[in-house]
Amino acid sequence: MEKLMEQFLEQSAQAEDNFYRMEEQRLQAEDRRREAEHARELHMLQMLGQMFASISSARPGSASALSKTTNPGPAPVISSTSPSHTRVFERFYGLGSTSHRGMEDDILSLVKNIVPPLTSKKHKGQDGRIGIIGGCQDYTGAPYFAAISALKVGADLSHVFCTKDAAAVIKSYSPELIVHPVLDSPNAVEEIEKWLPRLHGLVVGPGLGREDLLLKTAKEVIEKTKARDIPIVIDADGLWLITQQPSVIQGYQKGILTPNFMEFTRLYEALHHEPMDSSDYQRSVMQLSVAMGNLTLVLKGEQDFITDGSKVYSCSLEGSGRRCGGQGDLLSGSMGVLAHWAHAASAAGMIRSVNPSVVAAFGACSLTRQCNSQAFQQHGRSTTTSDMIQEIGSAFKKLFES
Repeated sequence: MEKLMEQFLEQSAQAEDNFYRMEEQRLQAEDRRREAEHARELHMLQMLGQMFASISSARPGSASALSKTTNPGPAPVISSTSPSHTRVFERFYGLGSTSHRGMEDDILSLVKNIVPPLTSKKHKGQDGRIGIIGGCQDYTGAPYFAAISALKVGADLSHVFCTKDAAAVIKSYSPELIVHPVLDSPNAVEEIEKWLPRLHGLVVGPGLGREDLLLKTAKEVIEKTKARDIPIVIDADGLWLITQQPSVIQGYQKGILTPNFMEFTRLYEALHHEPMDSSDYQRSVMQLSVAMGNLTLVLKGEQDFITDGSKVYSCSLEGSGRRCGGQGDLLSGSMGVLAHWAHAASAAGMIRSVNPSVVAAFGACSLTRQCNSQAFQQHGRSTTTSDMIQEIGSAFKKLFES
């Protein structure tokens, strides 16, 4: 019996050795196959790269923004390559709509990471106290839209610093807002400055108007806010101020500008002293950002182009064809909150690879577009910004909390 047992054990050991030898040979063959496949792909990519380079160089003035942006658009059609070759090319070089969608998903995941959790352990104000500089006799809706949007996104308190004759009107829109009728007072800067230590973010421009006195006050408040290292979003008439005096915000890394096409054109020409190239918005927005000291810039349009001068991100989430007044105020108000959250997350080491201002800008653009889409589905052509504001809660949940 002992002999039989020894033979059995010996045979078992040999069988086990044979199994591991065969498995090792199989794995080695698999490695060789993968290496050969990888080599073929690399060779094919080199050929495609040469073909792509020759096609690009053959086009006059087609110095591609590929090396300068992360959203170059789809690769040109190369008739001599098969669809499978094109897919490999897109996978390795980040071209095509699939890659673009992936880039949007990546930055949306960063937005999700900056959203502070809701917990009963916090006290009022911890999730954001946002100030709005704007509101005059002629424009009372814009600061309200920005301020109420900040609250709806998740700020705990929203302050509006407006002129005296606008205050009662803005207060009547909502009891949720803290309204300070100081913007046109003789000591306006001092009145606003005493609140700055309590604020986490500032939005300058909604309903500000273009009176010299109000613009001068806004300029001085921006300087005081920069000294406290608080994120600043500048929109609407605040951009008129920046067009006249770019140095007010130039180089401030926690600053974000949100121009529409006309505002962007004025600002671009003020800095470059020449018309912008309307055939390449991505290149123009990057050039302007660099000229502004790598400030984060959002060019609003059919697609929103966002850059800090290093990469251009395109937010192309589908909205609607409805363009009602006030959407930009929803954008700037929500961006004020997200800028605070993003920079707080960055300070905590939660964001490393992307500028937190860019993350905040992309989040606000996505949210505004989603609100527009949802409101349009219900109201169609009659959609207003008030309808969009009612969608902030569900749009935020769908984008950032799902």
